[in-house]
Amino acid sequence: MQEIPPEKKNTRLIWLIVLAWVAVLGLCAVCIAGGLAVQRSLLPNGSLTRTALVQYFGTPVTLPPGTLSPVPSQPLATLPATTSAPRPTATSSTPTATFAPPLWLDPPPGKIAFTCTDGEVDQVCIMDATGENLRQLTSGDRPAYYPSISPDGDRVIFSARVDRNFNIFSMDINGGDLQQITEGMGNLFAPEIAPNGNRIVFTQESGGQTAIWIMRMDGGNARPVSEESGSSWDPTWSPDGSRIAFTGQLDGGVQIYVIRADGSRLRQVTHGIQDITGRSSWSPDGDQLAFNAGVAGDRNIYMIDVDGDGLVQLTDGGDNINPSFSPDGRWISFASARDGNFEIYVMQVDGSKVTRLSGDPRPDWQPRWGN
Repeated sequence: MQEIPPEKKNTRLIWLIVLAWVAVLGLCAVCIAGGLAVQRSLLPNGSLTRTALVQYFGTPVTLPPGTLSPVPSQPLATLPATTSAPRPTATSSTPTATFAPPLWLDPPPGKIAFTCTDGEVDQVCIMDATGENLRQLTSGDRPAYYPSISPDGDRVIFSARVDRNFNIFSMDINGGDLQQITEGMGNLFAPEIAPNGNRIVFTQESGGQTAIWIMRMDGGNARPVSEESGSSWDPTWSPDGSRIAFTGQLDGGVQIYVIRADGSRLRQVTHGIQDITGRSSWSPDGDQLAFNAGVAGDRNIYMIDVDGDGLVQLTDGGDNINPSFSPDGRWISFASARDGNFEIYVMQVDGSKVTRLSGDPRPDWQPRWGN
């Protein structure tokens, strides 16, 4: 047999190496292209940015009306329209009806209570801060709204109308043990339990004027925080329970204020910001407040130092309302109509990594984060 010259052996070896590398590179290109295609198909509707820690997967789940799992509860009287918290409506006649909930590799902590919509009726819903385990806590044709979660994470407190007035109720985190806390005190909105769990702050309305009030957990010893003239509403406790932030019209335009829980040291935080609405939210370290401002249809989320410095705009477009800090201070939940319908979103405190949590064709709004 004729022996193959060494130079030909070397040539064949070189070609084998080249072909092997071509095969490897081709396989890598196929994998990359496939991965990009999958990623594009899995991006959630409405997300402005994408975090490497969040992956969406599976077939989008259709959520037709009535698919939330209501928990039987004591019926509440019908809530009429109110100027305290106008109900948002979809900005598109065909909102997105399919949505796949996210899977988090570094999940946000806690739960988010919010106002959902059952038909044309406002109800209280709750879900994990990951968007999982969403459930409706109230049901029927007697609405409820303005929910927030107790500091220990065991109960939800909210406003609902009984007879001719709005009153404050609480229930356990699963929708049971419904308790009416107030009666005969006028119209009461935006209740929130103090960090130490012994008091409730809320908005009291009488004769067209609103004021910030405090009471015990059983509804006793209810009284205004201060006797300042003008209207104030939508209070929220500081993390240490010593101060209360609220929205008010005390000296001209509507701005954010802070006052001590004993009624002393009233101080204006924002200056010259137009069209502030709704509850603000304290950062867990007590140094900053998040709030929304802007005309309906073009509202955005802002953050400001409690001393009035460091104003930052976190969103840009999409009609964004109702910010609420996460317990660890890394995230802010909010409602946005950027998809044509108000849904619940979260973003990091710098405005990045916007992620949609809810996907019901009906409005979801007023999120409040809790443990």
